Amino acid sequence: MATSDRRLTAVETPAVSRRAVRSVVGRVWPPVVVAVLVVGCWQWFVTTTGVPEVILPAPSDVVTAGLAARETLLAAAATTGLTAAVGLLGGVVVGLTLAFAMVGSRTAAAVFHPYLIALRIAPLIAIAPLVFLWIGDGVLARATLVATMTVFPVAIASVDGLRAVPEEYTDLARSVRAPPARVFLRIRVPAAAPSVFAGVKLAAALAVVGTVVAEFLTLQSGLGYQLFHAAEYLRTSTTFAALLVLTALGLGFYLVPAAVERRLDWG
Repeated sequence: MATSDRRLTAVETPAVSRRAVRSVVGRVWPPVVVAVLVVGCWQWFVTTTGVPEVILPAPSDVVTAGLAARETLLAAAATTGLTAAVGLLGGVVVGLTLAFAMVGSRTAAAVFHPYLIALRIAPLIAIAPLVFLWIGDGVLARATLVATMTVFPVAIASVDGLRAVPEEYTDLARSVRAPPARVFLRIRVPAAAPSVFAGVKLAAALAVVGTVVAEFLTLQSGLGYQLFHAAEYLRTSTTFAALLVLTALGLGFYLVPAAVERRLDWG
């Protein structure tokens, strides 16, 4: 019987692998084709019209500039990534804590909800001077600004998910006298996980944006500084190269929680 099971598994594994490969290819090839077409048209337009590089560089010029500045751009990307990761982690922890408190207590919801909205309405550039005054303008200060941007989507999405759990589930748990803490952890949290991850993915994208804004304000390090510095000296090719690195970094931040979500089984 065990041998038969192993044979079935061996037969099923290649089929599953082929389906997984086809699924990945099906998701990847449309944007890749569009990117190739855009780059091709871009290169043709610059070559045909002779537009100056300072106005619009050709993709080949962007690649050349990126390779020439690769060490600088990679070091800047590491700084930006570290700042965004620390800020995102802080925003997720605080956001989930607030969400659990707001769902578990009406008083907490009444207290924290207005402040969450106020935090989202206040522009980053308006609170940055206060943060820099209190804790300086280093990585910790920039990460704090990022955390203020990421708390709102995580908290609101988590609250919505936790409150949207079907009443049949909680009623069934109460009928067998399950403790409230177990109901919350075993029923509400797993059922709300898709909403939580939706908030985390949005926060991940905002984390990179917030980091670049903070770097623009401090002009010390990171991709934000490199973008400003390249644009200031009209090095448009380097500016485009830094934008490509920034786009790749932001995409990576979004794909990490998306990959974790796909790996987990909510069933």
